[in-house]
Amino acid sequence: MARLKASGLVCLGAALVILDQVTKILVKTGMSLGESIPVIGDFLRICFVENEGMAFGIAWGGAVGKILLSVFRIVLFGFLCWWISKLLKPKDGSTTPTGVLVGLTLIAAGALGNIIDCWFYGLIFDYAPFMMGRVVDMISFSIFPPVFNVADSCVTCGAVYLILFHWKFFAK
Repeated sequence: MARLKASGLVCLGAALVILDQVTKILVKTGMSLGESIPVIGDFLRICFVENEGMAFGIAWGGAVGKILLSVFRIVLFGFLCWWISKLLKPKDGSTTPTGVLVGLTLIAAGALGNIIDCWFYGLIFDYAPFMMGRVVDMISFSIFPPVFNVADSCVTCGAVYLILFHWKFFAK
């Protein structure tokens, strides 16, 4: 059972990271910075923006802040992978709810998606050194001003899902 869960979680995480990266590459190579395409009128738009990697486009601490943010993401991703693996093989014989594992996987996949941007996009698109790339955002709702991406959605949905439906698991 744990082996099936582990492979399923790896497949889910990989699929989300691939979806995130494919959408970012399509936007980065097929749109001009600042370009906006209506999907559902002004309610939902594909809007190409880039940010320094923090939520809502906040830049913090220049190059040192960017490196610290990248290190934080790597530590978070590593911790989540370790934690998920521990939850899959509990020593007391208990089982972890599948929803908890899925929620944590969503958060880990989102973190990895944005790590890839920051670490490699500057090199791939020849505008910045390693770890200094910008995060590509493209999803824009008129009722929610910040522009975000699939990775951001994974982190947000995973966290909200865990808070709303699995808070009792974390309260123990």
